[in-house]
Amino acid sequence: MCGGKGTRLESPHEKPLHPIAGTPMIDRVLSALSGSRIETVYAAVSPNAPETRAHLENRDGIRTIETAGDGYVADLMTVLDRPALEAPILTVAADLPLLEPPVLDRVLAAHGDDCGSRTVCVPAALKRRLGVSIDSRLEPEDHLSPTGVNVVGATDDSPSMTDIHYDPRLAVNVNRREDARLAAGRLRTRDGEGR
Repeated sequence: MCGGKGTRLESPHEKPLHPIAGTPMIDRVLSALSGSRIETVYAAVSPNAPETRAHLENRDGIRTIETAGDGYVADLMTVLDRPALEAPILTVAADLPLLEPPVLDRVLAAHGDDCGSRTVCVPAALKRRLGVSIDSRLEPEDHLSPTGVNVVGATDDSPSMTDIHYDPRLAVNVNRREDARLAAGRLRTRDGEGR
């Protein structure tokens, strides 16, 4: 999901192309996807992010799906209406630069053969501890924040599950300048540059 405006980030770049430690966020997410057991990657783009679309159309193995750019849920519904896509579908927001393949594989393993959908959340307390913004909360569980990672199941009548993870790699959504700074610092530390 990479078609949002990203106005809260106040970046000179489109949000998915905003660099974190020198690499566009979308490239970091794509790297995590390519190293995971995900087989096919589609990128939901919109008129809000034409440079992101151009960036992705030049990448091998990435197929784009045009959405209206009316928001995450509306764009997700456009993606799900595509007849070529078969559930389950893992959806990932482009603003999760700390994602790594094992995190995605763990989400998929938790889904298993379940036909329902899963919303991956982190405790809001974890986001506060990390110092990142909390821009949404799961209703009515207001102590949980959605991560931007979901598994959309095969049937609408199966129960939707909430998976709670305590992993900073899922908790750092870059929505604001401070989030970007904190993500870059965590990446430098992880990659050994912060020693």
